[in-house]
Amino acid sequence: MKNIFIINGSTSENSSNQKIIENFISSTSQYLEYIVFDELKTLPHFDPERSIENTPQEILDFRTEIEKAHGIIICTPEYIFSIPSGLKNALEWCVSTTIFDRKPLGIITASANGEKGHEELQLIMKTLMTNFNEQTTLLIQGVKGKVNSEGKIIDEGTLQQLEKFTKAFQVLIN
Repeated sequence: MKNIFIINGSTSENSSNQKIIENFISSTSQYLEYIVFDELKTLPHFDPERSIENTPQEILDFRTEIEKAHGIIICTPEYIFSIPSGLKNALEWCVSTTIFDRKPLGIITASANGEKGHEELQLIMKTLMTNFNEQTTLLIQGVKGKVNSEGKIIDEGTLQQLEKFTKAFQVLIN
């Protein structure tokens, strides 16, 4: 089984992004294993002087999980037409490394609109040299109306899009 490291870009308890992640996991758990990282708010602020030497242990642990993974999923909301600051902070800690180099990646932006944040995250991940394509990116607009209080996706179009994304991601990691 392939190990997938999932980064939840939301720091909110019971977020729509967490629900999307749970739906993805439930549909793929028979052939993928996961570690979900939802602790962005615990990471120290990026310090370029500590990025290579005297790097904080939390960052070394985060990088190790990325290195060990066969693939990465980032599922994030958009905040003020951008990616959340906690997610950007985590990614900045990885710029001076090659841990993302050619790493298979799936990007899900689930938000009210999400368009600008989705574009920004793709640009950042291209800069980090990840391996993704149009089929392994998914923009879910109006997410709050597409997931019910139990966490189930109730919008048929979103279910179909997530299924296509999942198949494309599986091809990419294999």
